[in-house]
Amino acid sequence: MNDNATRYSAPALEKGLDIIELLVGHPEGLSLAELAKELGRTTAEIFRMVVTLETRGYLQAAGDRYVLSLLLFQLAHRHQPVRSLVSTALPLMTQLAKQAGQSFHLCVYQKGRVLIVAGVESPERWGFSLKVGTLIGLTDTASGQVLLAFQEEPQRLEMLELHVPVEGEQAVDPQQLTKDLAQIRKHGNARMPSRQVKGVKNLAYPVFGRDGHAIATLTSPYIERIDNAPVPSMSEVGEMMKQAAQTLTALMGFNVYWDASTQ
Repeated sequence: MNDNATRYSAPALEKGLDIIELLVGHPEGLSLAELAKELGRTTAEIFRMVVTLETRGYLQAAGDRYVLSLLLFQLAHRHQPVRSLVSTALPLMTQLAKQAGQSFHLCVYQKGRVLIVAGVESPERWGFSLKVGTLIGLTDTASGQVLLAFQEEPQRLEMLELHVPVEGEQAVDPQQLTKDLAQIRKHGNARMPSRQVKGVKNLAYPVFGRDGHAIATLTSPYIERIDNAPVPSMSEVGEMMKQAAQTLTALMGFNVYWDASTQ
């Protein structure tokens, strides 16, 4: 270590960052003793820092283990990566809207709800879309359920614990929600009638980050045409969305997309 690094070092901060960086690679969590062993420290050396990180909301106790909370995830949404996600997604979404003749939006998790961060309207004469900046429900929407489905269990439980219903959000039975999330993981996407607008069918596909968890959803409020216009079917639109979500996932740095056939 050079003189400047030694002079300006902050041992307590380094200790806290070491703990956070270690837990990134252990989604199942680590006990205090395991943390100490992995870091080459005693439990006494890290105890106060672990308590402080938990108090500040960066860590969550799960029995005798500690896991990362979603606070870092939430903070990241206020920073450049979200703008990067949106700027990367918009060209794909624009092309997708032209091919599918439907509207699309991109959603992320934010403090117990779901935030729409980007949207592209259908190029057709009519369509259905949601405004950017709108907060929608976590448990009663396809977007929210996809975000929940593709998380590790501790993160999913915390998201549900922090859940803040939006206006008009319908209550969802916890047991039914568990079954729905399992089906979403099985199929790799969510397809369900809208619980807000009659006649709309919501399709949602996950966009994965580098850690392999969903960081966003690509969603379409699908409107079925009943005239003779030669437009893609819902299944065809779903395949287009999967390809777009897979491309966006790769651009976000994760090169393996969810393969429902292997689950």
